[in-house]
Amino acid sequence: MIPRVAYARLTDLLGNFPAALMLGPRQCGKTTLARRVADARYLDLEKPSDRQRLAGDIEYSLRTTDLPLVLDEAQMLPEIFPVLRSLIDEQRNRNGRYLLLGSVSPSLVGAIAESLAGRVGILELTPFLVAEAVRGGLDIRQHWLRGGFPGAALEPDAARRHDWHEAYVRTFVERDVRLAAPRLLPAQLRRFVSMLAHYHGAILNASDLARSLGVNYQTVQFYLDVLEGFFLVRRLPPYHVDLGKRLVKAPKVYLRDSGMLHHLLGVEDAEALAVSPKRGESWEGFMIEQILSRESIERPSSQAYFYRTQAGAEIDLIVDRGRERLGFEIKVAGSVGPGDWRTLESALEDGIIDHGFVVYLGQVSFPAAPRIDVLGAEEMLVRGISV
Repeated sequence: MIPRVAYARLTDLLGNFPAALMLGPRQCGKTTLARRVADARYLDLEKPSDRQRLAGDIEYSLRTTDLPLVLDEAQMLPEIFPVLRSLIDEQRNRNGRYLLLGSVSPSLVGAIAESLAGRVGILELTPFLVAEAVRGGLDIRQHWLRGGFPGAALEPDAARRHDWHEAYVRTFVERDVRLAAPRLLPAQLRRFVSMLAHYHGAILNASDLARSLGVNYQTVQFYLDVLEGFFLVRRLPPYHVDLGKRLVKAPKVYLRDSGMLHHLLGVEDAEALAVSPKRGESWEGFMIEQILSRESIERPSSQAYFYRTQAGAEIDLIVDRGRERLGFEIKVAGSVGPGDWRTLESALEDGIIDHGFVVYLGQVSFPAAPRIDVLGAEEMLVRGISV
């Protein structure tokens, strides 16, 4: 079993709250981590017998079930949350009683916000981080190619990885989405996901996507909401500041897992990735996910943006921690030079960021200029260089 970075955070949440909620995409390792953290009774609410056991008389069933209790896919039984609130409030200071797992963020967080506000700590678990993947024998380039889902990341055979990713997409489109949004047409959604792979790393033009798909603008936005809710897509908003400059106002769109992106693009091995026209955007998205996944564990209140002016000046990622803003330029090259941090210098002068980083595929980390550091990606992610 590969140790997860989120282990300590989840343990802390269970120690400080009556309940904890762990969100994340299917097959990213939530159940495995839950079983490792909590020596608890486990109920899977997608399993008819487990759901039926609770659905008949939720309060009686919960009162007569040994604690602590893990409830997997908790969004399948939303009526459980008001009952949990009442039981928690009977012994408000007794922490670590319930661990809820879910793979549909908006519906589950909405139910939690209404029923368990102040009673539950929330953690998002992502597929493997680089620091975790190396414990499974992968280097950063292999992880980038295969993505972070354990079923694909730890599979050396390209044909088997292809089959795993295809099965994941089909299950997602044909089962999960139809349960969450029955009016969606599976074939159309599958086409839309494939189209997004070619838009990966680009400024979102929903009208253009709508024309290509033969639907309206609102339908595209709805599709994006669904995909984002299932943790497959990230819309990175632009950072706006009043400096008298014309700024891009639409978000960027990324598929969150690089392995899934490569599957949809037909990139099955390192040689294909090396010559792919989407190589730069793929690396950019991979690094953004790695940085933000770690940030969400260590500083969950941080906000993320990109910055681009109409003139073309761009910062790939801005992480706003409240008291400071960090800017990241992400380069797929094995070496960098002064031109690679020029926009960061301008952003420092304008007060847009407080510190800048150039993250690249090389091995050497060094200070490049006042308040600007160059970081080798592997050193930053594996050895845990603090930013």
